[in-house]
Amino acid sequence: MKKVGLLVVFVALALNFGCGKSNSKETVFAIEQSQQITDEERMEWWSEARFGMFIHWGIYTKLAGFYNGKAQPNSAEWIMNRGKIPIAEYEKLADDFNPSQFNAKEFVNLAKEAGMKYMVITAKHHDGFSMFGSKASNYNIVDATPFKRDILKELAKECQEQGIKFGFYYSQAQDWHHPGGMGNNWDESIERVSSDEYVYEKALPEVKQLLTEYGPIAIFWWDTPRKMTKSVVDILYHITTALQPQIITNDRLGDDYPGDHKTFERHGPRYQPEAKYWELCQPISGSWGYRSDDDNFKPIPTLIHNLIDQSSKGGNYLLNVSPTHEGTLKDEAVDRLKAMGVWMNKNSEAIYGTQASPLTEEPEWGRITMKTVEGKWLLYLHVYNWEDGVSIPVRLINQVDTCYLLTDKSKTFKTESNSNGINVELTGEAPDEVASVIVLKLKEKPNALPQKPLGQDEYGAVVLPAGRAQYENLQGPGAQYNERLDCVGSWDSETARVYWAFNIDEPGDFQLTALFSGKKDAKITMSFNGVSTNVNVPASGNTKRFRKLDLSKVKVDKVGKYEVSFIPVAGKWNALNLKELKIQPIKN
Repeated sequence: MKKVGLLVVFVALALNFGCGKSNSKETVFAIEQSQQITDEERMEWWSEARFGMFIHWGIYTKLAGFYNGKAQPNSAEWIMNRGKIPIAEYEKLADDFNPSQFNAKEFVNLAKEAGMKYMVITAKHHDGFSMFGSKASNYNIVDATPFKRDILKELAKECQEQGIKFGFYYSQAQDWHHPGGMGNNWDESIERVSSDEYVYEKALPEVKQLLTEYGPIAIFWWDTPRKMTKSVVDILYHITTALQPQIITNDRLGDDYPGDHKTFERHGPRYQPEAKYWELCQPISGSWGYRSDDDNFKPIPTLIHNLIDQSSKGGNYLLNVSPTHEGTLKDEAVDRLKAMGVWMNKNSEAIYGTQASPLTEEPEWGRITMKTVEGKWLLYLHVYNWEDGVSIPVRLINQVDTCYLLTDKSKTFKTESNSNGINVELTGEAPDEVASVIVLKLKEKPNALPQKPLGQDEYGAVVLPAGRAQYENLQGPGAQYNERLDCVGSWDSETARVYWAFNIDEPGDFQLTALFSGKKDAKITMSFNGVSTNVNVPASGNTKRFRKLDLSKVKVDKVGKYEVSFIPVAGKWNALNLKELKIQPIKN
């Protein structure tokens, strides 16, 4: 719980710089706050919102992903790094950066039309260019460009007028322009200074300015805390929470500061995370920043399903758009946001303020969100695969009050309860071609059935995902589920045993394969049906690059419950990740 009451917070720092010189720099900030607020109260609007707009924008849009006539890899905002562009050359992009078509009202209108409740924009990305009138550096949109306008101030004002929460992304460690910023290892003209000096000269004053001159700031979104000293991380944290006590921060300031919510990037979690508050940030296309060759826009159904999926696991969806150097969005982005808004206009009740699904596993027909209204438990069944006359199972042991279509309460559905849960019978054509929402009102708190045991699918195969693995860490910390990579990770201990229990209903001959990743070769013992085999696991070269490995062939003679396990071979072990194990029937 965070409480601030009649509190004056002083943050003071002193740091000596220079060779033989003692130049003391001291910064003191103070704020008086009479309001008391708990963490739950502070996070209430954020949990209610579920959907926000992310904006990546900077002078790199002038290059649009190309340098010296060649497309550069990675997202557009990394082009200075990927192209190894010298500072003096990159600075010139500001000379004719003039997004004259930018209209803050149109951006906020679009976010609101899409159903978004908050907006986060890059105040300064890794290239070091400030998209506001920075007082700490003239390398900014007001002083260094012909545009001469502070877009952050315009957006902040418009968001406040339209009731949209507003926040900043800020790259606190990486700054490829400042001689003390992290990340620029290619420009030999830089006369290096310490990273602390960069923080005091630029990052800290800019953060203070953003938090004192732009009205109420709801979110501060840090990024890439590389090799920062604990003292400067501490001061950045304290100044942020002192100047805006109700602010919400993410988990990328530094190791000692988990922030208010966990961040997933590009890919959401496969299972409901342990974190109470979390968010998926994802670009609407392939790149975060604008690239002229980026036509990899996600289909409208995918975007709507992504929003539903995060809500069904209790998280938020921060969807990124990338303005051009002219200050506008590509039509493909606008069309997709408007289409999401059409769906949200009809179904937002099933997104805003909802909780995670009460079920222990995701239904094959779609997703479930939930909330309580006037003491009644409402489950929102987001049906992706609608078939007339087909009953969809909801694995709950509960009494049903009513069951109706969210967009038309007069359209009701028959339900049947048995020991396997509740079946809802679908009738007619799908009301919505992307996701039709049925409201299942219960008479009491949802009572979920236990998770189905792992077993063979319709093709006779058994798929054992990382999220269903069990662990025996015999000597302290060892293997555990990695939410970001959806794999068994942190497998450092040679005594950490990983295993799955599952059922075989159709015996036969099977091929076992697995998806492994690791930087070095390793050796592991696999045990199945009483037989142990040592397996050499070759390095994949990257912990995120998973490769398929055939393990062994096994024979199963009887129907029953089985177990497969892995344990490192002592002295032959290097940490690896295991994403999935598959037991595939061998066809004669």
